Amino acid sequence: MDILFKFLPEQAVSPCFELIKTNNVHLKIVNQRQTKHGDYKKKVNGQHVITVNGSLNKYRFLMTLIHELAHLIAIEKYGNRIQSHGQEWKYTFQQLMLPYIKPEVFPKELLPLLARHFKNPTASSDTDVHLAYALKKYDETHGDNTHIHEINNGDKFKFRGRIFQKIGLKVKRYECVDLSNGKHYLFNANVEVEVI
Repeated sequence: MDILFKFLPEQAVSPCFELIKTNNVHLKIVNQRQTKHGDYKKKVNGQHVITVNGSLNKYRFLMTLIHELAHLIAIEKYGNRIQSHGQEWKYTFQQLMLPYIKPEVFPKELLPLLARHFKNPTASSDTDVHLAYALKKYDETHGDNTHIHEINNGDKFKFRGRIFQKIGLKVKRYECVDLSNGKHYLFNANVEVEVI
């Protein structure tokens, strides 16, 4: 439990520890992965393993931990044939998060965004641009980053070692072209890029 104080808001530590213990979870805190914040797996021997990126700020860490616990609990309750982010998971995630959406756990400015997000939670909180942008303010590296929505159409930028050019907004995401191969990609507005 002492380790969790480093990664979670103080008021969330004890209830999260109880959830981990009750569900017999082996929690692994891992180095940052680019493609996901966490995951859940049930091993062949029946052991539940949840991994969460240790580089996440404490609010995103809490949401990720509860997200993965919701997978475990939804599968245990409804069976393993449910959709991974279907209605059963959404309901379970909502119910598990509800006790944490309060000013003792989250900063007041995040509460209305969380309340809106958890009316119909998505597979990734990153797709909720307003919530993701607000959560980034609590990252240790926040400050010098440029987000894709802040650059002009036609500007070139570097992302994960590749060079892109921003074309423009397409519904909710920004269309960009990879200059090395001409392929088009869609980026969430809150993606951090290095302007060239």
